[in-house]
Amino acid sequence: MLKIKATHTVKPVAITTKFVPLTHATTVYFYRNPGHFTSNVNILKDSLSRALDAFYPLAGPLRWIARNRLEIDFNPLGAELLEAESESRIDDFALTPPIDYTTPIHELPLLLVQVTKFKCGGICVGLAISYVIVDGRSALLFATEWAKIARGENLDNASPFLDWSILLAQEPARPPKFDHPEFNPPPLLIGHSSHLEERKKKFVVAMLKLTKEQITKLRDKANEGQANNLYGRYTTFMERYEAVTGHLWRCASKAREHASEQLTVQWWTSETVWNHQYRSQFFGNAITRINATTTAGELVLRPLRYASNKKREAIESVTAQYVMSSLDFVRSQEELSRYCTFHTVGCAAEAAVYFHNPNMQVTSWGGLNLYGADFGWGNELYMGPAAIGTDGKAYFFPAHEGDGFFNVIIGLQVAHMDAFKKFFYQDV
Repeated sequence: MLKIKATHTVKPVAITTKFVPLTHATTVYFYRNPGHFTSNVNILKDSLSRALDAFYPLAGPLRWIARNRLEIDFNPLGAELLEAESESRIDDFALTPPIDYTTPIHELPLLLVQVTKFKCGGICVGLAISYVIVDGRSALLFATEWAKIARGENLDNASPFLDWSILLAQEPARPPKFDHPEFNPPPLLIGHSSHLEERKKKFVVAMLKLTKEQITKLRDKANEGQANNLYGRYTTFMERYEAVTGHLWRCASKAREHASEQLTVQWWTSETVWNHQYRSQFFGNAITRINATTTAGELVLRPLRYASNKKREAIESVTAQYVMSSLDFVRSQEELSRYCTFHTVGCAAEAAVYFHNPNMQVTSWGGLNLYGADFGWGNELYMGPAAIGTDGKAYFFPAHEGDGFFNVIIGLQVAHMDAFKKFFYQDV
């Protein structure tokens, strides 16, 4: 049983101006018995207020402007912080802040925090942070800098870097230079006219672990045939990322028992300001969508190197020029709702991008500094995504215990999960 004890609106000390575009990504941080709960909540409130002074875009709110775009209205709404108590132990699942997306956009906080106390004394800090305003790297930057303030330390002079002009399309407006298949409608199951039937099916979530040795084995498999360049035009050595995510894609298609001619897409994201001198301190959304497409027959019948190479080809195509072309493409569109993912506010179910069967979306946190959000209680016991909202969504990130272990969290339809687990470990 969970009882909300209090709700606090935390506003920043100062606000300046900026504009931007909405949804929330949720993460959880678990801590083992940090002491007096009320005192800790007060520390979080005070430090959050000061953190919002530096990370002022999160104070929001958003508002609609012309051409169905969003920007920040700098009449600060503030963040919402909830205090909660649970009868559960810290080993049980904890909640992140509930969000009512029927709320008018100008009344919806861009940052919500829930601090939950368990009967064992442990606590969970759950974050819901506007998904369009910040990417994963920026969300982690905010969490670690907020924790630094809570410990009584000062922020670095360069933190955060808020010049979002590096993300804008160039002037004057121009047509996109490249085709952008990442914005094409996703394939449907053969014989289906929409995704709604698949969307109604129940799905479950599993957390799977990979050891360093298992990942090395997958990487070796992904590089078989490299010398003869059997599966594509690249002779580059396949890294851990391409090997594991290619393996996920193949296993999901096998478990879903796709017909050989079934088209399947895997989506992921890539950073757009790789070499910028302030990238480590940049606060904003600096990612772009990428995808790779093939048939289930090619994916399953060919070796792992084929799937991994499809990923590598897509990654190699995302140059600085390609990113600018993508921005030009988005700016040229009068209506953006057709490019929304299905969970995005205001998207009609029929029009939304669909990651479910026969497709996937994989988010990798492999290159991010996930751990070390010490609010003065020591480092977290666990940090990770709070929930998987759909069939076909997966996360891949380093395990807290280190030693080369990685976690894979994936949502799949109930009918497919057992087979997926079997295939997942069969080759490792």
